[in-house]
Amino acid sequence: MPLAVCRKLGVPEAGRAGSWACPLRMRCSHVLPRRHGPLLRPVSTMLRISVFQALRLLAASRVPLLGGPGARCYGSGGPTVGSNAAHPHDFFTTPIFYVNAAPHIGHLYSALLGDALCRHRSLRAPSGAAARLSTGTDEHGLKIQQAAAAAGLAPRVLCDRVSAQFRRLFRDAGVAATDFFRTTEARHQEAVQHFWEVLAARGLLYKGLYEGWYCSSDECFLPEAKVTRQPGPSGESCPVSLESGHPVSWTEEENYIFRLSQFREPVQRWLRSNPRAIVPEPFHRLVLQWLEEELPDLSVSRRSSHLHWGIPVPGDDSQTIYVWLDALVSYLTVIGYPNAEFRSWWPASQVIGKDILKFHAIYWPALLLGAGLNPPRRIYVHSHWTVCGQKMSKSLGNVVDPVACLDRYTVDGFRYFLLRQGVPNWDCDYNDEKVVKLLDSELADALGGLLNRCTAGRINPSGTYPAFCTACFPTEPGSQGPAVRAQAEDYALLNAVAALPEQVANYYDNFQIYKALEAVSSCVRQTNGFVQRHAPWKLSWESPRDAPWLGTVLHVAFECLRVFGTLLQPVTPSLADKLLSRLGVSAAERGLQQLFFLPRFYGRQCPFEGRRLGPETGLLFPRLDQSRVRMVKAQGT
Repeated sequence: MPLAVCRKLGVPEAGRAGSWACPLRMRCSHVLPRRHGPLLRPVSTMLRISVFQALRLLAASRVPLLGGPGARCYGSGGPTVGSNAAHPHDFFTTPIFYVNAAPHIGHLYSALLGDALCRHRSLRAPSGAAARLSTGTDEHGLKIQQAAAAAGLAPRVLCDRVSAQFRRLFRDAGVAATDFFRTTEARHQEAVQHFWEVLAARGLLYKGLYEGWYCSSDECFLPEAKVTRQPGPSGESCPVSLESGHPVSWTEEENYIFRLSQFREPVQRWLRSNPRAIVPEPFHRLVLQWLEEELPDLSVSRRSSHLHWGIPVPGDDSQTIYVWLDALVSYLTVIGYPNAEFRSWWPASQVIGKDILKFHAIYWPALLLGAGLNPPRRIYVHSHWTVCGQKMSKSLGNVVDPVACLDRYTVDGFRYFLLRQGVPNWDCDYNDEKVVKLLDSELADALGGLLNRCTAGRINPSGTYPAFCTACFPTEPGSQGPAVRAQAEDYALLNAVAALPEQVANYYDNFQIYKALEAVSSCVRQTNGFVQRHAPWKLSWESPRDAPWLGTVLHVAFECLRVFGTLLQPVTPSLADKLLSRLGVSAAERGLQQLFFLPRFYGRQCPFEGRRLGPETGLLFPRLDQSRVRMVKAQGT
């Protein structure tokens, strides 16, 4: 067989010492004709920040706050690759989580990222648009089969038990998933087998003998270059995965093979034509680096005698479909595949951890292209959580229980911490002291203190949204007049808060939720500075000179708080609801479409002016001092 053909099919060239040989050595029992799937070239569309639409013809520009009359408006910031604001449906997915162990904070972080992205998209969506979030559990494969045997349980019993833990955790953490999916559902078997038959009909599957390394912990096949040796428990040298450190074993069996090598160039072209198909950018660059190497064909089944806990290959019960092909198709199953309805939701925006990047950024797009479907709209990749600088593991006893954290720090508090401190580009570190310090500083003191001060009965005895006085705070900075009280720093605050929704939207588009929260926190600090600077508690409602300015200071503070509450809804939904309810903002007034900041500043009517505030419900976020944390810890031991 010619060397070029050997390389394409993963077969070593016979009779040549030292010749190239693929570690996945496959001797084909038959070879089907090559057929490429269609190459997708997604067309990017204008992503409108739906808060303000007055500048649609000037989408790439931002109008200065003080540039003229009219309510504060935003441009879209230009086209965003991978976005599709004109599409009536937006579909977000988290990974489906493996049920061989109980959930930890890394699983919760993935789910919260997907939840926040979906919630923010819903806030900015025009009327009639819809956003959908799916999550769930991956329940097939050798690892599940082995874990169930070790526990003395049937695989189904183990899956039911652990899947329920994931479902309960996400429900308690406020993850508003529209679908919680399990790969053991009957509809999924139908979808996977249909997907398989499509690949077979397109000539993309063949049967061959696989000889190479397999890692059951990672459920993946490994080339020789990705295997190293480390001392085992008895000091002997043992082969392990270079990337994960998990043990690998030599495997020889007849499997079905997917012609992955045909899709190296199509996947490369897809990524190069869509520089934001994978974010953050370093992961996009990493995948392109992987694709510079040979891409051997991929085994997509295992012997049923070895792996019985899975979906049978159509027409061949001696083979079980490989767990990763099974799991990846779940993103289609949940939206109705193979029925036509799935097309109104696909392609999806997918959140994944960096440890499963290769499966989602190379294998999954190739499989989709092979089946005649579009690759994902965007793949959002995040890194992992460590504890005090160490990787979480049962042996070290440092696994963080997310259920205990939700109870200790509140649901909104722990959601805020993970999304505020989690940086997708690199691993993030967890410790209890850091959680307490952040939440006390930003939620209890800065945001909660601002709301409490401005709604206090002594400062706001009428319990209303006070009026704004344009004579005290004229549109043009530097204006002169006996009533003018506004200072240069006050105009800087208005500019910052007015620009905040667009800034936050751009951060969400770039998968930088932590930066969005940092921007909100910065504006909260500026607003506290504004209130502190003008000290409304030193002003009197009885004074004809003070009263208009006192009302203006509170009105500006309430308007800033209304923006903060609106923008925090995707991250801290209950806290944001409490804040907006206290300001008297109705449910119909909480979308980004309705978010017109400080309309009275531009001579427009403000629907909130004169409205009664909502009822007092106590502190927005109580402080979490160290003594309380220690007490909770002691009670749990």
